[in-house]
Amino acid sequence: MNISAPFIRRPVATTLLTAGVILAGAIAFNVLPVSPLPQVDFPTISVSASLPGGSPAINASSIATPLERQFSHIAGVTEMTSSSSLGSSSITLQFDLSRDIDGAARDVQAAIVAAENVTGVTKVHDHLCWVDTMSGMYLNSAEDEDLAKAS
Repeated sequence: MNISAPFIRRPVATTLLTAGVILAGAIAFNVLPVSPLPQVDFPTISVSASLPGGSPAINASSIATPLERQFSHIAGVTEMTSSSSLGSSSITLQFDLSRDIDGAARDVQAAIVAAENVTGVTKVHDHLCWVDTMSGMYLNSAEDEDLAKAS
C-alpha cells in the first residue's frame, strides 16, 4: 500500500485536511513576532569640539578637517558626518556592528592626538568637549589626558 492511496480514496477528507493546514499556516504566519527591520544600535561615537568666537568656516578648516582626516584612517568606520557652527564643530562616527566601542573610543582619542602632531594644528585636544558613545561613556579633555597617563 502506498502513502497516497487513502488520500485518493477520500478526496473530500483530503480537501478538508489541506484547507485546515492552509488555515493554520495563515494564522501562524500572522502571529509570528518578526519585525521587517530589526532594532539595531550601531556603535557610534560623537566628538564635539569648540573654538570660542570661531566662525563656522574657521571651525571647519582648523578643527573639523584635520580631525576628519585622522578619523578616516580608523578601522571599521562606516559613516562619518560633521557639522560646524559658530564656535563649535561636531563629528559623528558610526562603526561596523562587529567593532568594539571601547577600542573605537581609544582609536578616536589617538586620532585626536595625531591630528595635533600631523597637521600642525595646536591644542586640538584642548578644544575637545566630549567623546560620547551609545553606552553612555563621557570623557572631557582633562579626563582624556588622565586616561592616557593611566594606560
